[in-house]
Amino acid sequence: MQPGIRILAQYIRDLSFENPHAPESLRGGAGPPQIDLGVELNAKGRDADVFEVELKLTAAAKREGDAVFQVELVYAGLFQIVGVNSQEMEQVLMIECPRFLFPFARRLIADLSAEGGFPPLMLEPMDFAAIYLARKAQADAPAAGSA
Repeated sequence: MQPGIRILAQYIRDLSFENPHAPESLRGGAGPPQIDLGVELNAKGRDADVFEVELKLTAAAKREGDAVFQVELVYAGLFQIVGVNSQEMEQVLMIECPRFLFPFARRLIADLSAEGGFPPLMLEPMDFAAIYLARKAQADAPAAGSA
């Protein structure tokens, strides 16, 4: 059987935008805010060959220590995955599936920040393979240290 990924559905699971100091935070003349970005990935099996993958993106903008805005998005997809052995399934779920979801999540965050009165927050493309490998190494480090 040839390996294959089929997207059955994509959807927003959770979405929040906070603009706590509006309209003062929207005045021109202030410098650009510092943006802290967070990324989380989760996956779980549903039915045979069907998996739900969640991409959680958070962005917190601060200027001189004060919150400018904060956005949190959990964007998910339902994927049918066939022909992938169990040793490679985790990589498919944590690398390939988020690659399909990211462009849509990126657009939503850009639109939200623009609708909040700020320039669109255009997230840089993400290397999900590097994120996966870094988190895998971090998870394996305590196990290696206790041996």
